[in-house]
Amino acid sequence: MAAGGLKPVASLLLVLNFCMYVIVLGIGGWSINRAIDHGFIIGPGFDLPAHFSPIYFPMGNAATGFLVIFALIAGVVGIASVIYGLNHIRFWNVDSLPAAASAATIAWSLTLLAMGFAWKEIELESRNARLKTMEAFLIILSVTQLLYIASIHSASSSR
Repeated sequence: MAAGGLKPVASLLLVLNFCMYVIVLGIGGWSINRAIDHGFIIGPGFDLPAHFSPIYFPMGNAATGFLVIFALIAGVVGIASVIYGLNHIRFWNVDSLPAAASAATIAWSLTLLAMGFAWKEIELESRNARLKTMEAFLIILSVTQLLYIASIHSASSSR
């Protein structure tokens, strides 16, 4: 395939990844808000519960806190990689590739980490529909982000 032949594929994957990262950020933000509003209430005269965790989430299971935190980090870095990706799509040459490829690779690595916690949460069961949606999007994002990284490397042959 010619060097410019994968540009439409990369553009489509970039838009798809952007939409999915926004959804992951939205669900993660809801989870954080719910954890803050409905978490432990500790005031004067109250002792910490025996198994207190600063990453306590009232919905989900023991892996939920880690999943949400790493999903938010992966989502923010994923959105940043989309910004670099737009610049690379605009120029589509080897000069814009390093920034886009490195940002996308870091976002993919963090997405894989969050996906690992998603698998753990699936294994532990007991979660709501929003968390199931976020798990599904993280699993799909780990594949589409890898496909995006592969497609942008097609510009390395043109100057």
